[in-house]
Amino acid sequence: MGGVISSDVAAQAEGRQGGPLIVTEDVELLDDLLRLCAAAGALPEVHHGGPERRSSWDAAPLVLVGDDAADRVRGAARRRGVVLVGRDQDDPGVWQRAVEIGADHVLVLPDGEQWLVDRIADVAEGVGRPALTVGVIGGRGGAGASTLACALAVTAAREGRRTMLVDADPLGGGLDVLLGAESTEGLRWPAFAASRGRVGGGALEESLPHVHALRVLSWDRGEAVEVAPEAVRAVVAAARRRGGAVVVDLPRRVDEAAAEALAQVDLGLLLVPAELRAVAGARRVASAAGMALRDLRVVAARGPAPGGLDPEEVAGLLGLPLAGEVPWEAGLVAAQAGGSPPGGVARGPLARFCTAFWDRLPAEPVGGGV
Repeated sequence: MGGVISSDVAAQAEGRQGGPLIVTEDVELLDDLLRLCAAAGALPEVHHGGPERRSSWDAAPLVLVGDDAADRVRGAARRRGVVLVGRDQDDPGVWQRAVEIGADHVLVLPDGEQWLVDRIADVAEGVGRPALTVGVIGGRGGAGASTLACALAVTAAREGRRTMLVDADPLGGGLDVLLGAESTEGLRWPAFAASRGRVGGGALEESLPHVHALRVLSWDRGEAVEVAPEAVRAVVAAARRRGGAVVVDLPRRVDEAAAEALAQVDLGLLLVPAELRAVAGARRVASAAGMALRDLRVVAARGPAPGGLDPEEVAGLLGLPLAGEVPWEAGLVAAQAGGSPPGGVARGPLARFCTAFWDRLPAEPVGGGV
């Protein structure tokens, strides 16, 4: 057995799973794999020959086998998470060797480096199922989408879900204000404006303001900062990797950055006041958002005045499924002034809607909508 670079104990001390197992005698390939592990924040175990301890082979969350070592691991127990790594793109025999050792993937360096860094980082973080991600969009200005997004996040957290609230609307004024957390310590969007590549899920979670048992990524009150689409993609992906629930407050105008957030949403809620003018305006929003969202549903918002359209009429006019109706909550503004966030009054109409919404959904994403 070759030298051991790290141990499971050291990895667990950092709150992580064990790192990948590397099997190779190719010094240059080993240097590259160690570099990629370092970039992913993982501590690997290295065997220069075939693994002498079956426990190492079986227990590693990911096994990286150099093409030079394929013959030496051919007799090892079949398992998932084996990647055969080589350098020669024109070698037709590499696929046969991959089949012989039961590899899930064949990776050729340097082209596959970013994929491999992401895969290693996933196992280093102990990534499981992604978060159920719900996006909220206002059918028109002032519909109350930000209030609903906050209430959904507050309710999910109150029910014990690991919850993150992401403010993807730079013109919305900041969700931390709605939550009474504008002075709470933590990073805001400008800190992530230049992010590229992968953002660590755990590091993101720990860096954000913590309020009402959830984490919130909001805008600050400084000068307008443009957040690159790549940064939005990286941050939302990091939030999803932590599992639980992610709620995204989406802008009505779909630009490149908003499209990156929409692409990672499992279920979209279009909040539309139950009146004809609001429905007319919501058509354009639904058309734009529907191009990126796999599952978009209508939430009809009841106003303080009696009358208006029935929720089924609102959904029918828009040609979208109905997710429910949010009744008017007369004391909502007063409750917020007293320090209670949207959805903070568990017996209020808004909180009851949100509780029923989460109860109807699975705890994790399901392909093609939920």
